[in-house]
Amino acid sequence: MGPAHDYVPPAADPELYVQALVTDRRHAGLGIGRALLDRAATEARGRGLALLRVDCYAGHDGRLVAYYESCGFTRVAPFTVGEWPGMLLQRRL
Repeated sequence: MGPAHDYVPPAADPELYVQALVTDRRHAGLGIGRALLDRAATEARGRGLALLRVDCYAGHDGRLVAYYESCGFTRVAPFTVGEWPGMLLQRRL
């Protein structure tokens, strides 16, 4: 967690940005990613912030974007870095 990456537009409101979310695939389906995102939301609220943002890979079948949406995030804007398609998402707290 920290400042947003330079390839996404700045937020209109003060935010906490999830810079990276990585879990061990051997533990897939156990809710670890969701728990980490909830922890980030708790941290943001504790800092008096009402906005949590994250970006992810948006290619192929869009499953990663759908995962973040299932965790309460909404799409903000697509972007590309080189040929890498991404999606910026946010969660209001």
